[in-house]
This record gives sequence, C-alpha cells and structure tokens, in this order.
Amino acid sequence: MPKTAETAEIPRSDPQRWKALVFIALAQLMVVLDATIVNIALPTAQQDLGISDGNRQWVITAYALAFGGLLLFGGRISDLWGRRRTFIVGLIGFAVASALGGAANGEAMMLGARALQGVFGALLAPAALSLLAVMFTDAKERAKAFGIYGAIAGGGGAVGLILGGFLTEYLNWRWTFYVNIPFAIAAAVGAYLVIREPAGARNRASLDIPGVVLSTLGLVALVYGFTRAEHSGWSDGLTVGMFVASAVLLAAFVITEAKVKAPLLPLRVLTERNRGGVYLSLGLAVISMFGLFLFLTFYLQIVKEYSPVKTGFAFMPMIVGMIIGSTQIGTRLMTRVPPRMLMTPGFLVAALGMLLLTQLEIDSSFAGLIMPAQLLLGLGMGTAFMPAMSLATHGVDPRDAGVASAMVNTSQQVGGAIGTALLNTIAASATTSYIAARAAGAGDQQLLQLQGMVHGFSSAIWWAVGILVTSAVISFALINTGRPDMGPGSSGDGDGAPGDEVRVPVAMH
Repeated sequence: MPKTAETAEIPRSDPQRWKALVFIALAQLMVVLDATIVNIALPTAQQDLGISDGNRQWVITAYALAFGGLLLFGGRISDLWGRRRTFIVGLIGFAVASALGGAANGEAMMLGARALQGVFGALLAPAALSLLAVMFTDAKERAKAFGIYGAIAGGGGAVGLILGGFLTEYLNWRWTFYVNIPFAIAAAVGAYLVIREPAGARNRASLDIPGVVLSTLGLVALVYGFTRAEHSGWSDGLTVGMFVASAVLLAAFVITEAKVKAPLLPLRVLTERNRGGVYLSLGLAVISMFGLFLFLTFYLQIVKEYSPVKTGFAFMPMIVGMIIGSTQIGTRLMTRVPPRMLMTPGFLVAALGMLLLTQLEIDSSFAGLIMPAQLLLGLGMGTAFMPAMSLATHGVDPRDAGVASAMVNTSQQVGGAIGTALLNTIAASATTSYIAARAAGAGDQQLLQLQGMVHGFSSAIWWAVGILVTSAVISFALINTGRPDMGPGSSGDGDGAPGDEVRVPVAMH
C-alpha cells in the first residue's frame, strides 16, 4: 500500500483511545460472559420453561450456530459500515435479545432470543477487536491494550461461571440474561461519546453475497455437526451429513474467494503465515479450554458437591493466572521478544497444568492439585492469548481489520464447539468402559459411577494435553515475525517481517 497523505503512517494517536478501551473491553466481557453464564442457569430455566431434555441443548446451540456462522459476515459488515457504528448496533441488538431471553415465557421465545444474541454477537465481537487494531498503533501501547483484551477473552468465561452461580442461586435464572443490559447500554453510550474511528479505514467494496451464503452455511453445518455429535454420536447419519456438507460448502467458499473481485474473506488474510498460525494454534487451544470448563464444573458440582457459587469461585485461580499472564508477563515481554517466544512457552505451561489434572481422583485436594493446575493453565493461556490477539490483525490493511478480527473469533468459536463435543464424547466413552469392566464386582454402585466419571474426565484431559502441545508446535513452526518495531512511525507490508504493524490513516472522524 503506497504512502499517501491520506494513509501516512502513525503520525498521531487518538487521544480518546484509553477511554475507548474501557468500553470495548466491557463489550467483550459481556460477550464472553454470555458463553458460560447461561450454562449455570440452564437446569433451572429448563424446568421453569418446560424445555425437554432433548431440546435443552438448543439453548446453547442456537447461540453457537448464529454466532459462529455469522462471524465472517459480521467482520465484513464492520469493514463496510464502519466499526464504531457496527459496534454500537451490535450492543443495542444484544441488549434487546437479552431482554427477550430474560422475559421468555416458553421454549420458542427462549431459543429465538438465544439465536438473536448470536446474530448481534457476531456483529459486536469482530468490531471490538478491529477497533483496537486500528486505534492502538504504538507498539508498547498496543501490547498493553491487547494484554487487557486477552485477559478478558481468556478469563471472561470463568468469570461467567461465578456470576452465573450468584445470579442463579440468589436471584433468578432470568438475571443471567438481564445482567447483559446495563453492560450493553454503558458500552454503547461510551462508544458513541469517545470512539473515533480512523478515516479511510472502511472497505466500501460491494458485498460478496455468494461468499456470505457459503461461509455462513458451511460454518453453521460445521458447528452443528460437532454439537450434534456430542449427544447423537459421531456415526449418526445427520452428524456425518453435516460434516460432509460443511467440507463441500467451505471448499466452495475458498474457490469463490479466490475468484471474486471483492471477497468476503480475502485469502491474503489467511495465507500470511503468522496470522494463519494464530488462527490455528488459538483454535486448538480453545478446544482444550472449553473441555476443561465442562469437566471441572461437573467434577466440582457432582463429585465434590459444590454449590453453583462455590463452583464459580473455584475457578478463581485460573482467572488470577490469566490476568497475571496476560497483563504482567505478556504485556511486559511482548515488545522485547518475538511473539512465538511467548505463545509457545505459554501453551506448554498450560499443557503442564492440564497434565496435573490427569491425576484427578474422587478425593483429590483442591489446594494440592486443582488450584496449582488452574494457576499454571491460566498463566500459560494468558501469556499466549495476549500476543495471539494482537497478531490476529498483524500487518493487516485497516480495510481488512474487521474480517481478520472475525477470523480469530471464528477460530475460537469453532474451537469451543469442537472442544465441548470431542472431549465430552471421549470422556463419556471412557466412563462407560470403566463402569462396564467393574460393574459385576462393585459393591457400591454410586461410588463406581463417580469413579467412572472421574476416570472419563482424566482420560479426556490427556487428549487436551496433546492438543495444547500441538498448539505450541504450530505456534513455534509458523509464527516467525520478530518483536514489534519500537521506532516511531514503523510500518510493514503485512508479509510477517519484523516491525509489521497495522497501517493507520491520519485523520479521525
């Protein structure tokens, strides 16, 4: 991209950028909280609304399908409309959808509200990340901003478990939806007052309708395939059909994007090795994280008989670890060492934490095993998440920032769906085998059931360890950019060379 008066590089920063970060972080926290907060409330909501056991998973799936399927479209819309406008529309829509969910009087209204939350979440999430990418241009400031964002992205899910426990136990499940409304209003008002998006950063090319249709249907089929596999099995006809359809649709999407004049997802966003390495390694790491949230929640509530609130607080060591890893380790070192020197060790430290949890037993000590394992997991993931979030928009032209941001959200969303389904299936299979092999000679069947459950969890966690090690290998092999150039006005061409930064135009709206 040639240097012109309009696109002169980084001569000044938006004076409101730190205030803007507060509202961007608040919105991101709301979206991440919502991914887990509803899990805690689901049993009570199911009973109140008369949702059948067969349909209860749709409370989670409806959100995941809409969110995961529409993320790329949402990222492109933010490039087209402008990130500030898309961000505010996403917040208002999310608040309305949350109000409908809280007021739901039956199954249909609840599922509709969850799908609507997913639609507006798909607008909001890529707009938030791409706003950071175009507003923070100095390497040190960018490291701090993405450190905060990475801590929220990584730890928000665990915070959701605490908040969900409190609201469900002391108020009502409906407040797990209503709580989003003040978050959304505060973030929307703040965004309107303080966010000033750089001029010339929009991509006003016509919308790639075939790309929108193919990517949305392909991602929906993929996410639904994994969520269906969790309860219907991997050999189920519809599950297999969804995977085949997804492969065909996404292959057609790639072919289409290579040919159209204004693609929804320019392939240059994916093929740059650093960004590709981030999308792949982060998606795999999230598979492990989501599986662990599920197993630890069941272990603490069913085996240890913790209340919802106590279960939520039991995740505090992970949250503390993520905050320290992201804001203290990652932020302080990001401008001093290449990103892979943070991501690779981060994933390996997280794998070590997972490795400790393979030793889980019915009578395992929280202080002796679960707490140190969570601390290691949080430290590792926090350290890795921060440079990964920053690198997701590495060297991207501002006009592609929205769709590049959408890709990192998509990798996390698809990773979460895969993690929940894949690891839960492995755990269930191991539990069944364990109980079947010991049922005849067991005196206490209830104890055997609990032992089988814990054995299943530890078996699946071994897979999670392997997945995190794979993330570490991928990040080391693919991510080769050097540390950010600390000189003023540094810029790159997006090829992954040291010093590449997002190129930001001068003028502010």
